[in-house]
Amino acid sequence: MTSAHVDEGQAGKGRPGGNTGDAGADGEGYQRGLGARQIQMIAIGGAIGTGLFLGAGKAIDRAGPSLILAYAIAGLVIFFIMRALGELLMYRPVSGSFSEYAREFISPFFGFVTGWTYWLFWVVTGITEVTAAATYMTYWWNIPQWLSALVFTVILYGANLISVKLFGELEFWFSMVKVTAILGMILICAGVLTVGFSDAGDTATVSNLWNDGGFFPHGITGTLMTLQIVMFAFLAVELVGVTAGESKDPATVLPKAINTVPWRIAVFYVGALIMILSVVPWSTFKPGVSPFVKAFEEMGLGVGAAVVNFVVLTAALSSCNSGMYSTGRMLRDLALNGQGPRAFTKLTKNGLPLVGTTFSAALMLVGVWINYQWPGDAFTYVVSFATISGMWAWIMILISQIRYRRMADAGTLPQSSFRAPGAPYTSWFALLFIGMVIVMMAIDADARISLYCAPLWALVLFVSYRVLQARTPDAEKTPTGTR
Repeated sequence: MTSAHVDEGQAGKGRPGGNTGDAGADGEGYQRGLGARQIQMIAIGGAIGTGLFLGAGKAIDRAGPSLILAYAIAGLVIFFIMRALGELLMYRPVSGSFSEYAREFISPFFGFVTGWTYWLFWVVTGITEVTAAATYMTYWWNIPQWLSALVFTVILYGANLISVKLFGELEFWFSMVKVTAILGMILICAGVLTVGFSDAGDTATVSNLWNDGGFFPHGITGTLMTLQIVMFAFLAVELVGVTAGESKDPATVLPKAINTVPWRIAVFYVGALIMILSVVPWSTFKPGVSPFVKAFEEMGLGVGAAVVNFVVLTAALSSCNSGMYSTGRMLRDLALNGQGPRAFTKLTKNGLPLVGTTFSAALMLVGVWINYQWPGDAFTYVVSFATISGMWAWIMILISQIRYRRMADAGTLPQSSFRAPGAPYTSWFALLFIGMVIVMMAIDADARISLYCAPLWALVLFVSYRVLQARTPDAEKTPTGTR
């Protein structure tokens, strides 16, 4: 694609390095090309990816049927986080979202940390997703994982060199495939349980949820140790916040998308796992193998297993595609606030942050090297680091909402039209739950590597911010018009 960059100028909200071209109708320069059905499906599809389709295999092996309870409780916490985000979005919908709110309600430094950490999260998640996609390819062909990862990264980068409207349309259909597949799986499992067809018909029973070692076969500890995998599965639900700057009607569309979180989790996570673990005993599932594919194989539906493998492949690529979308926007928000290279502020004539997207895609090629070096352990390494970096965004959302609510209740800021129920208590509960997950990660030898990397990343950001302060004193200022 040949890009035509518009000139850099002064953006709305007083932020440096903005865009005054005709790339969009709002102060950020983006096109508002995402409609209601696209936002809804992005919100639904964002929560259905590698964490459910592949990561659940390892979680089932560790926790057994009690994984259902872990998903239900974690899902409630996710709803609290999303309602906190919704309150902030209706106060001020911007594409920078989490970093903007951290910048306003905590400090410019935390806005800087949040923006770059969320960008890193999506880069690492992109690596995770192409790793998963490469794993799925081995179901059909014996080809090197690194080669598949390279091809997928290049293809998805090309797919992002399009208009935001087309991006939304592609994500709509990607998400539709995922949703249809899970609903189909639930219906087939329900048929096996009630009618008894397939190879698993004679042994399929709801009592499989407690017959093989009980509901907690590895005790409460085994369930708690899966929390980082469970929380990883929910990462990306906050992506709707990044779409705020390109949504046609954010005041109407975003609250509706957020309010669908409970039934999404109830159907796609809790419901699907209840069905699968009732039809196939939990001890059948092993790490590294999609429980959806394994369930079809155990039912003797080989064609169904191949279809599901294609669907989970689509899910991984869809999530990576969303990641490339998000990274470009987050880098541009940082640059507009003087906290990133000015080159990232440039947009194409179609309103695309091409420079930031290209930079992010180039770093995702690290995933190719990881798959070449450690094809068997690649997924575990990147999942743990993606989880800790993604949860940082949730922490900033919650703290920002608590501080915003305090100021709004005091009358110093306008009230949001979409107040989070039960806040700030629900926000404090969510923060404590995230803290418990981090403790579990410290105990888990596989996940602990992410906690080793986190201080190093924090040091890099601290030094970078000090250099930024020395070179650009204005970076300390809160953007004009945000208070």
